[in-house]
Amino acid sequence: MTNWVYPAGTATDGPWNVSLGAYDSAQQVDGWEHTGLKTATFAGETISLDAVPEERIVIPLTGDVAAVVDGQNYELSGRESVFHGPTDVLYTGANKAVELSGAQGVRFAVASAPAKNEYPTRLITKDEAPLELRGAGNCSREVRNFGTPASLEADRFIVCEVLTPAGNWSSYPPHKHDEEKEGVETQLEEIYYFETRVTPGAPQEATDSIGYQRVYASDDRPIDVNAEVRTGDVVLVPYGWHGPAMAPPGYDLYYLNVMAGPGPVRKWLISDDPHHGWVRQQWEEQDIDSRLPFGG
Repeated sequence: MTNWVYPAGTATDGPWNVSLGAYDSAQQVDGWEHTGLKTATFAGETISLDAVPEERIVIPLTGDVAAVVDGQNYELSGRESVFHGPTDVLYTGANKAVELSGAQGVRFAVASAPAKNEYPTRLITKDEAPLELRGAGNCSREVRNFGTPASLEADRFIVCEVLTPAGNWSSYPPHKHDEEKEGVETQLEEIYYFETRVTPGAPQEATDSIGYQRVYASDDRPIDVNAEVRTGDVVLVPYGWHGPAMAPPGYDLYYLNVMAGPGPVRKWLISDDPHHGWVRQQWEEQDIDSRLPFGG
């Protein structure tokens, strides 16, 4: 079976801590065509991306990032960590060379998708990106929708950040988007890039922050993932039911989602697992978790 789980350090390439995607020579994943992800940590150098037919979003994970596209400078104001609020992001469009720089130790991600149509480069500030509080009760989570169709004009991909407080479940009820059904469901690959942290106020010995991700078959295509995840881990979802993404008590969970597919429309349409979709009905009677949004 194709490997769908990449623990930190298993998908490296040169300066990249993670390098997965259609234009990646080091990690060619069988059957993976529509999305890509790179992460890196600056060590005093400039990191470059060649001009290829893919669109990209640059996302600071910690600290500020400077970018040069078409000779124009962009300054991305970041954050202390992904748990300390939103960040500026930069959509570069397709067929654009990009040069990236930052202070030593600053970390960033680049979401990508092969693209045919070119859209203009755009800086989306942290104040512009819509923030959504989704679900309720112990299914409450925060979604930063800087790369969704309502927020960004782009060719193929849908990109967002999801944060789940300790003890909560997100990406739930389990759902899928692996076939085209007009007005009902869209076919989208999905990448989950994870970061975890011990909740503030935990004792000093609490250092091994963890989360969990579940993916399972929705038809005769085999997939069975029940992964323990930590900062820097990646789970690929080519098809099938996926969820929950679980934040155990004591540990907050973050994931960056990158989705794209071959269908005619750029839209996130999903079908719930019929065994569990009823859970949504309970949210009407519950409050959203008061710990949200992260960063106040």
